Amino acid sequence: MSPTFQEETRAPGEAGRELIRQTALALGQFQVPAGRDCVGLRARAERLTDLLIDAMFPRHAEARDTDAAERLEQAFALLDLCLRQVEARNPASTAEALLRGLPEVRRQLGTDLEAAYRGDPAAASLDEILLCYPAFRAIATYRLAHILYQTGIPLLPRIMSEYAHRLTGIDIHPGATIGDYFFIDHGTGVVIGETSTIGRDVKLYQHVTIGAKSFEVGPDGALVKGVKRHPDIGDRVVIYAGATILGGDTRIGDDCTIGGSVWLTHSVSAGTLVLAQSAVTTARVTGK
Repeated sequence: MSPTFQEETRAPGEAGRELIRQTALALGQFQVPAGRDCVGLRARAERLTDLLIDAMFPRHAEARDTDAAERLEQAFALLDLCLRQVEARNPASTAEALLRGLPEVRRQLGTDLEAAYRGDPAAASLDEILLCYPAFRAIATYRLAHILYQTGIPLLPRIMSEYAHRLTGIDIHPGATIGDYFFIDHGTGVVIGETSTIGRDVKLYQHVTIGAKSFEVGPDGALVKGVKRHPDIGDRVVIYAGATILGGDTRIGDDCTIGGSVWLTHSVSAGTLVLAQSAVTTARVTGK
Protein backbone atom coordinates (compact mmCIF):
# COMPACT_ATOMS: atom_id res chain seq x y z
CA MET A 1 0.00 0.00 0.00
CA SER A 2 1.36 3.42 -0.95
CA PRO A 3 2.10 5.82 1.92
CA THR A 4 -0.37 8.56 2.71
CA PHE A 5 0.38 12.23 2.13
CA GLN A 6 0.93 12.69 5.88
CA GLU A 7 3.43 9.81 5.94
CA GLU A 8 5.37 11.19 2.95
CA THR A 9 5.79 14.70 4.40
CA ARG A 10 7.26 16.04 7.60
CA ALA A 11 7.29 19.41 9.30
CA PRO A 12 10.42 21.54 8.88
CA GLY A 13 12.97 21.55 11.64
CA GLU A 14 13.79 24.62 13.71
CA ALA A 15 16.30 25.86 11.14
CA GLY A 16 13.73 25.40 8.39
CA ARG A 17 11.08 27.30 10.34
CA GLU A 18 13.46 30.19 10.92
CA LEU A 19 14.34 30.34 7.22
CA ILE A 20 10.61 30.31 6.33
CA ARG A 21 9.98 33.15 8.79
CA GLN A 22 12.85 35.24 7.39
CA THR A 23 11.71 34.60 3.80
CA ALA A 24 8.13 35.61 4.63
CA LEU A 25 9.38 38.83 6.22
CA ALA A 26 11.56 39.56 3.17
CA LEU A 27 8.66 38.94 0.80
CA GLY A 28 6.49 41.28 2.84
CA GLN A 29 8.82 44.16 2.03
CA PHE A 30 7.79 44.04 -1.62
CA GLN A 31 4.42 45.64 -2.33
CA VAL A 32 2.70 46.64 -5.55
CA PRO A 33 3.03 50.44 -5.80
CA ALA A 34 -0.22 52.02 -4.60
CA GLY A 35 -1.76 48.54 -4.60
CA ARG A 36 -4.98 47.62 -2.81
CA ASP A 37 -5.90 44.46 -0.93
CA CYS A 38 -7.04 42.07 -3.67
CA VAL A 39 -7.04 38.85 -1.66
CA GLY A 40 -9.93 36.67 -2.85
CA LEU A 41 -11.02 39.17 -5.51
CA ARG A 42 -10.35 36.92 -8.48
CA ALA A 43 -12.24 33.96 -7.00
CA ARG A 44 -15.21 36.20 -6.15
CA ALA A 45 -15.26 37.72 -9.65
CA GLU A 46 -15.18 34.27 -11.25
CA ARG A 47 -18.01 33.00 -9.05
CA LEU A 48 -19.97 36.18 -9.79
CA THR A 49 -19.62 35.53 -13.52
CA ASP A 50 -20.83 31.94 -13.20
CA LEU A 51 -23.82 32.94 -11.07
CA LEU A 52 -24.94 35.63 -13.52
CA ILE A 53 -24.69 33.33 -16.55
CA ASP A 54 -26.53 30.57 -14.70
CA ALA A 55 -29.27 33.05 -13.71
CA MET A 56 -29.77 33.96 -17.37
CA PHE A 57 -29.73 30.31 -18.53
CA PRO A 58 -31.04 28.30 -15.56
CA ARG A 59 -31.81 25.20 -17.64
CA HIS A 60 -28.14 24.95 -18.50
CA ALA A 61 -26.76 25.85 -15.05
CA GLU A 62 -24.24 23.69 -13.25
CA ALA A 63 -26.81 22.72 -10.60
CA ARG A 64 -30.55 22.94 -9.96
CA ASP A 65 -30.27 23.73 -6.24
CA THR A 66 -31.18 27.41 -6.58
CA ASP A 67 -33.49 29.46 -8.80
CA ALA A 68 -32.66 32.62 -10.74
CA ALA A 69 -33.64 34.95 -7.91
CA GLU A 70 -31.45 33.13 -5.39
CA ARG A 71 -28.52 33.17 -7.81
CA LEU A 72 -28.97 36.89 -8.34
CA GLU A 73 -29.03 37.46 -4.57
CA GLN A 74 -25.76 35.54 -4.22
CA ALA A 75 -24.30 37.43 -7.18
CA PHE A 76 -25.38 40.77 -5.71
CA ALA A 77 -23.64 39.96 -2.41
CA LEU A 78 -20.44 38.97 -4.22
CA LEU A 79 -20.61 42.02 -6.44
CA ASP A 80 -20.91 44.28 -3.41
CA LEU A 81 -17.79 42.71 -1.89
CA CYS A 82 -15.88 43.03 -5.16
CA LEU A 83 -16.88 46.65 -5.68
CA ARG A 84 -15.81 47.62 -2.18
CA GLN A 85 -12.55 45.79 -2.66
CA VAL A 86 -11.76 47.72 -5.86
CA GLU A 87 -12.85 50.92 -4.08
CA ALA A 88 -15.74 51.76 -6.38
CA ARG A 89 -17.06 55.26 -5.78
CA ASN A 90 -20.70 54.20 -5.64
CA PRO A 91 -21.07 50.42 -5.27
CA ALA A 92 -24.87 50.56 -4.96
CA SER A 93 -25.43 52.39 -8.24
CA THR A 94 -22.91 50.17 -10.07
CA ALA A 95 -24.62 47.02 -8.82
CA GLU A 96 -27.99 48.44 -9.85
CA ALA A 97 -26.66 49.20 -13.34
CA LEU A 98 -25.50 45.62 -13.76
CA LEU A 99 -28.75 44.10 -12.50
CA ARG A 100 -30.89 46.41 -14.62
CA GLY A 101 -28.72 45.58 -17.62
CA LEU A 102 -29.14 41.80 -17.34
CA PRO A 103 -32.37 41.56 -19.39
CA GLU A 104 -30.69 43.40 -22.29
CA VAL A 105 -27.65 41.13 -22.03
CA ARG A 106 -29.96 38.11 -22.12
CA ARG A 107 -31.67 39.51 -25.22
CA GLN A 108 -28.32 40.07 -26.94
CA LEU A 109 -27.15 36.59 -26.06
CA GLY A 110 -30.32 35.24 -27.65
CA THR A 111 -29.24 36.87 -30.91
CA ASP A 112 -25.74 35.44 -30.48
CA LEU A 113 -27.22 31.96 -30.05
CA GLU A 114 -29.27 32.43 -33.20
CA ALA A 115 -26.19 33.59 -35.12
CA ALA A 116 -24.24 30.54 -33.97
CA TYR A 117 -27.03 28.14 -34.89
CA ARG A 118 -27.61 29.53 -38.36
CA GLY A 119 -23.91 30.16 -38.99
CA ASP A 120 -22.55 26.72 -38.15
CA PRO A 121 -23.86 23.66 -40.02
CA ALA A 122 -22.37 21.46 -37.30
CA ALA A 123 -24.64 22.98 -34.64
CA ALA A 124 -27.46 20.50 -34.02
CA SER A 125 -29.28 22.50 -31.35
CA LEU A 126 -29.17 25.58 -29.17
CA ASP A 127 -28.43 23.29 -26.21
CA GLU A 128 -25.25 22.18 -27.94
CA ILE A 129 -24.13 25.78 -28.42
CA LEU A 130 -24.84 26.68 -24.80
CA LEU A 131 -23.06 23.65 -23.39
CA CYS A 132 -20.26 23.01 -25.88
CA TYR A 133 -19.25 26.20 -27.67
CA PRO A 134 -16.45 28.09 -25.88
CA ALA A 135 -17.23 31.24 -27.85
CA PHE A 136 -20.67 31.53 -26.30
CA ARG A 137 -19.17 31.48 -22.81
CA ALA A 138 -16.62 34.10 -23.80
CA ILE A 139 -19.25 36.36 -25.40
CA ALA A 140 -21.60 36.02 -22.43
CA THR A 141 -18.82 37.01 -20.04
CA TYR A 142 -17.83 39.92 -22.27
CA ARG A 143 -21.37 41.30 -22.38
CA LEU A 144 -21.60 41.20 -18.57
CA ALA A 145 -18.16 42.71 -18.08
CA HIS A 146 -18.90 45.45 -20.61
CA ILE A 147 -21.66 46.85 -18.40
CA LEU A 148 -19.26 47.17 -15.47
CA TYR A 149 -16.57 48.64 -17.72
CA GLN A 150 -18.98 51.34 -18.85
CA THR A 151 -19.54 52.38 -15.23
CA GLY A 152 -15.86 53.32 -14.98
CA ILE A 153 -14.60 50.31 -13.00
CA PRO A 154 -11.74 48.75 -14.98
CA LEU A 155 -10.30 46.04 -12.72
CA LEU A 156 -13.33 43.85 -11.99
CA PRO A 157 -14.47 43.48 -15.63
CA ARG A 158 -10.88 42.74 -16.65
CA ILE A 159 -10.74 39.89 -14.12
CA MET A 160 -14.00 38.55 -15.55
CA SER A 161 -12.73 38.72 -19.13
CA GLU A 162 -9.48 37.00 -18.18
CA TYR A 163 -11.51 34.24 -16.52
CA ALA A 164 -13.23 33.62 -19.85
CA HIS A 165 -9.88 33.90 -21.63
CA ARG A 166 -8.41 31.19 -19.42
CA LEU A 167 -11.40 28.91 -19.95
CA THR A 168 -11.84 29.39 -23.69
CA GLY A 169 -8.68 30.83 -25.25
CA ILE A 170 -10.75 33.82 -26.45
CA ASP A 171 -9.60 37.26 -25.30
CA ILE A 172 -12.29 39.95 -25.58
CA HIS A 173 -11.51 43.19 -23.77
CA PRO A 174 -14.58 44.44 -21.87
CA GLY A 175 -14.11 47.89 -23.38
CA ALA A 176 -14.86 46.68 -26.92
CA THR A 177 -18.27 47.48 -28.42
CA ILE A 178 -19.95 44.52 -30.11
CA GLY A 179 -23.36 44.43 -31.78
CA ASP A 180 -26.08 41.76 -31.89
CA TYR A 181 -25.80 38.40 -33.69
CA PHE A 182 -22.10 37.95 -32.93
CA PHE A 183 -20.54 34.54 -33.59
CA ILE A 184 -17.01 33.18 -33.18
CA ASP A 185 -16.61 29.77 -34.80
CA HIS A 186 -14.17 27.46 -32.97
CA GLY A 187 -12.71 30.52 -31.26
CA THR A 188 -9.28 29.54 -29.97
CA GLY A 189 -6.77 32.38 -30.18
CA VAL A 190 -9.22 35.20 -30.99
CA VAL A 191 -8.15 38.62 -29.66
CA ILE A 192 -10.42 41.71 -29.67
CA GLY A 193 -8.88 44.92 -28.35
CA GLU A 194 -10.29 47.50 -25.98
CA THR A 195 -11.24 50.22 -28.45
CA SER A 196 -12.55 47.89 -31.17
CA THR A 197 -16.08 48.32 -32.46
CA ILE A 198 -17.86 45.42 -34.15
CA GLY A 199 -21.21 45.78 -35.89
CA ARG A 200 -24.20 43.46 -36.18
CA ASP A 201 -24.15 39.96 -37.63
CA VAL A 202 -20.34 39.60 -37.65
CA LYS A 203 -18.67 36.19 -37.78
CA LEU A 204 -15.07 35.45 -36.80
CA TYR A 205 -13.10 32.26 -37.04
CA GLN A 206 -10.22 31.05 -34.86
CA HIS A 207 -6.97 32.99 -34.43
CA VAL A 208 -8.42 36.30 -35.64
CA THR A 209 -6.79 39.39 -34.13
CA ILE A 210 -8.51 42.77 -34.04
CA GLY A 211 -5.68 44.69 -32.48
CA ALA A 212 -3.42 47.71 -32.28
CA LYS A 213 -0.91 48.59 -35.00
CA SER A 214 1.48 50.75 -32.99
CA PHE A 215 1.53 52.77 -29.80
CA GLU A 216 2.24 56.43 -29.19
CA VAL A 217 4.98 57.15 -26.67
CA GLY A 218 4.79 60.12 -24.31
CA PRO A 219 7.63 62.46 -23.29
CA ASP A 220 8.39 60.23 -20.30
CA GLY A 221 8.87 57.19 -22.53
CA ALA A 222 5.63 55.53 -21.37
CA LEU A 223 2.94 54.44 -23.79
CA VAL A 224 0.08 56.91 -24.24
CA LYS A 225 -3.17 55.49 -22.89
CA GLY A 226 -6.81 56.30 -23.60
CA VAL A 227 -6.52 56.71 -27.38
CA LYS A 228 -8.29 54.85 -30.19
CA ARG A 229 -5.99 51.92 -31.05
CA HIS A 230 -8.15 49.20 -32.55
CA PRO A 231 -10.18 48.78 -35.77
CA ASP A 232 -13.86 49.32 -36.51
CA ILE A 233 -15.66 46.37 -38.12
CA GLY A 234 -18.92 47.03 -39.96
CA ASP A 235 -22.09 44.96 -40.20
CA ARG A 236 -22.32 41.49 -41.78
CA VAL A 237 -18.55 41.05 -41.97
CA VAL A 238 -16.91 37.61 -42.08
CA ILE A 239 -13.27 37.28 -40.99
CA TYR A 240 -11.65 33.93 -41.64
CA ALA A 241 -9.05 32.03 -39.61
CA GLY A 242 -5.71 33.65 -38.88
CA ALA A 243 -6.58 37.10 -40.19
CA THR A 244 -4.97 40.08 -38.44
CA ILE A 245 -6.58 43.53 -38.63
CA LEU A 246 -4.74 46.35 -36.89
CA GLY A 247 -4.97 50.07 -36.21
CA GLY A 248 -7.29 52.62 -34.70
CA ASP A 249 -7.87 54.28 -38.08
CA THR A 250 -8.65 50.99 -39.86
CA ARG A 251 -12.27 50.61 -40.90
CA ILE A 252 -13.72 47.44 -42.46
CA GLY A 253 -16.91 48.36 -44.30
CA ASP A 254 -20.22 46.53 -44.21
CA ASP A 255 -20.57 43.19 -46.02
CA CYS A 256 -16.81 42.62 -46.38
CA THR A 257 -15.16 39.20 -46.37
CA ILE A 258 -11.60 38.99 -45.03
CA GLY A 259 -9.83 35.80 -46.06
CA GLY A 260 -7.67 33.58 -43.90
CA SER A 261 -4.14 34.70 -42.95
CA VAL A 262 -4.71 38.24 -44.26
CA TRP A 263 -2.59 41.02 -42.68
CA LEU A 264 -4.56 44.25 -42.92
CA THR A 265 -3.57 47.69 -41.64
CA HIS A 266 -5.68 49.93 -43.87
CA SER A 267 -9.38 50.55 -44.36
CA VAL A 268 -11.50 48.53 -46.78
CA SER A 269 -14.66 49.82 -48.45
CA ALA A 270 -18.01 48.06 -48.11
CA GLY A 271 -18.57 44.81 -50.00
CA THR A 272 -14.87 44.06 -50.54
CA LEU A 273 -13.33 40.59 -50.62
CA VAL A 274 -9.76 40.64 -49.26
CA LEU A 275 -7.58 37.58 -49.84
CA ALA A 276 -4.02 36.67 -48.98
CA GLN A 277 -1.73 35.52 -51.78
CA SER A 278 -3.14 32.37 -53.34
CA ALA A 279 -1.46 29.08 -52.50
CA VAL A 280 1.05 27.89 -55.10
CA THR A 281 0.45 24.38 -56.43
CA THR A 282 3.60 22.50 -57.42
CA ALA A 283 4.15 19.09 -58.99
CA ARG A 284 2.64 16.18 -57.06
CA VAL A 285 5.15 14.34 -54.88
CA THR A 286 5.10 10.58 -55.46
CA GLY A 287 6.73 7.74 -53.67
CA LYS A 288 7.34 7.13 -49.97
